Amino acid sequence: MFGANLLNWILWLPFVGVIAILCIPKGKENVIRWTALISTLVTMVFCAVLYCKFDRSLGGMQSQFEIIAPWIPSFNINYFLSVDGISALMIILTGMLFVICIGCSWKIEKMVKGYFALFLFLEFTVMGVFMSLDFFLFYVFWEVMLLPMFFLIGIWGGENREYAAVKFFLYTFFGSILMLVGIVGLYYMSAEVPSIGAHTFDILDLSGGKFSDMTVNLFGSEWNFSHVFFWAMFIGFAIKVPVFPFHTWLPHAHVQAPTAVSVILAGVLLKMGTYGFLRIAYPIFPQAANHFADWIAVLGLINVIYGALCAMAQTDLKRLVAYSSVSHMGFVMLGFAAMTTAGMNGAVLQMFNHGTSAAMMFLMVGVVYERSHHRWIVKPDGSLGFGGLYQQMPKYAIVFIISMFASLGLPGLSGFISEALIFIGIYKAYTTITVLALFGLLIGAAYLLWMFKRMFFGEVNEDCKSYSDMNTRELVYMAPLCILVILFGIWPAPLLDFMRASVGNLVTLLGNY
Repeated sequence: MFGANLLNWILWLPFVGVIAILCIPKGKENVIRWTALISTLVTMVFCAVLYCKFDRSLGGMQSQFEIIAPWIPSFNINYFLSVDGISALMIILTGMLFVICIGCSWKIEKMVKGYFALFLFLEFTVMGVFMSLDFFLFYVFWEVMLLPMFFLIGIWGGENREYAAVKFFLYTFFGSILMLVGIVGLYYMSAEVPSIGAHTFDILDLSGGKFSDMTVNLFGSEWNFSHVFFWAMFIGFAIKVPVFPFHTWLPHAHVQAPTAVSVILAGVLLKMGTYGFLRIAYPIFPQAANHFADWIAVLGLINVIYGALCAMAQTDLKRLVAYSSVSHMGFVMLGFAAMTTAGMNGAVLQMFNHGTSAAMMFLMVGVVYERSHHRWIVKPDGSLGFGGLYQQMPKYAIVFIISMFASLGLPGLSGFISEALIFIGIYKAYTTITVLALFGLLIGAAYLLWMFKRMFFGEVNEDCKSYSDMNTRELVYMAPLCILVILFGIWPAPLLDFMRASVGNLVTLLGNY
C-alpha cells in the first residue's frame, strides 16, 4: 500500500469516490458531501505518505514509485506511472487543494450528486496527468480532464457560463490537437533513433535530445524536426498556462466558474501547462528549448506586464485576480527561459506558491460573493461595491491581507522567495528583461493595494453592514493555506530540497545543448 502501489492509491481513490457517490440515492446530499470529503482526505493522506517516503537525493524523471504494466502491447502502449521531485510536488499541491475545495463547496445546492462526482473525477484526471510517463496515457488523462471542467463551468457557473465553458473547451482542445500531432510524430520518428529502435510512447525513452539532428519534410522543404515539434508541444502547453496571446479564455472561465472550480483552475490546471514544459517539451527537445529561449523570455515578459496592466484596469474582483494569475505565470516562463539552477528552482517553486496564494485569493472572492452576490470593486455607476470591510469583517480582512501580500511577493511570504530566485537566475542572461519584469511587480503592488483600499478602508457601505464575518468552516479551510504561505516564505527549504535533484537533472540536460 505504501510502497510499489502508492501511486495507484493516489490515482484511483478519487475514482472510487466517484463510483461511491453515483451509488448514493439522489436525496442524500449530506452523505454525498461527506463521501467526497472523505475521499479527498484519504487521497491527501496518501499524498502526505508520498512526501514522507520520497527520496530527495535521487534525480531523474522516473526516480521512485514506478508502476508499469502492458496496456495495448501491439502499439507498445503501457500503463506507466512514476514521479520525480517536480511531479510529486504538483501531486501534493493537487491533493491539498481538492480537500479545501470540497470544504468551500459545502453549500452547493444545485445537482449536488453531479457536482461532487465531477469534482472527484477531475481530481482523478489531474493526478493521472502528473503521474503518467507513457505519452499515450498522459494524453488520455489530459484530454479527459476537459470533460469535468466543461460541465462544472457550464452547469454550475455564472450568467454567461455556457460561453465561458465552450471557449475554455475550444481553446484547450485546439492545443491538444497540436500536442497530438507532436505525439504521433515522436511515435513514428522514435523507430529511427538508434538508441530506441522501435515505435514508443515512453517519455523517458523519448527524452534526452535524441531528435536534435533529425529532419522532417513539410510543405516540400526539409525542417529541423525538433524545432517544428517543439512548437507544436509548446503551443499545446502554452494555451493551458496561459501564455499571451492564448490567454483570452482564462478571464471568462474564472469569472463564470464557481469558486472551487476557479481555485482548481488557477491552483492546479494552469500548472499542468508549465509541468508539460518541464516533463515533455524541455527534456525531449532540449536543443530547441535553448534555441528559442529568447522567445520564451519575451513571451514571459509580455505575460508579466500585460497581465498586470489588465488586472489594474478591472473593476470586477474575480477578473482582477484572474489577470493577476496571467501575470504571475509569466514569472514562471521567465524562470524557464533562464535555464539556470536558480531560475528553474524559482519557476517550480513559483508553480507551487502561486497554487497556494491564487487559491487563497479566489477563496476570498468566494467568501465575500456569498454575502454580497456581486464582485464589483467599483460598480458601473461609479460607486464602490464594497467599503469598510475591515470594520465589518475583521477576520476576513486579516486572511485577505495574508493572501494579498503573498500574491504580491512581500518578503516573509512564499511569493517573495520564488520570484527572487527567478530574478537571480535570469538576470545574467536577460538583464533588460529582468529590469522590465520588475515593473510588473510594481504594477502588481499598485492594483492589489488599489483594490484593498477601496474594499476595506473608509466608512462601511450601507450594503456591507449586513455581512457576517468568516464562519468556522471558512476559517478551517483557509487555515492550511495561511500557514503554508507563511511557513514557506520563512523556510522554503522543504520544497527546494524536495525538487533539487530533479531540477538539477533537467538543468544539466539543457546545459549540454
